Amino acid sequence: MANAGGGWDNAKKVVEVDLKMKGTPLHDATIVGDTVGDPFKDTSSVAMNPVIKFSTLFGLLAMEIAISAAFRPVAPYVGIAFLVIALVFVWRSFYKMRIEK
Repeated sequence: MANAGGGWDNAKKVVEVDLKMKGTPLHDATIVGDTVGDPFKDTSSVAMNPVIKFSTLFGLLAMEIAISAAFRPVAPYVGIAFLVIALVFVWRSFYKMRIEK
């Protein structure tokens, strides 16, 4: 969404600055695209930043735990437990959240 919003915003700038076609139907079309593109840029980046930060932090912490020597004997069991938990959530997201007719 952020890339699409930026693309629409840049298209308007190209029409206004490079092509110098302000006030034409082409410019009107780019204004509509820019009206859609601005909220795309403003909302998607704000929404994605926490997800990216959490994923990075969790990955770093998981690697630190997995590398430690004290964790190695139980690592396969913890991995299997996390896999089962993840599969339960995947199953729930596909089958338990459906809207019944």
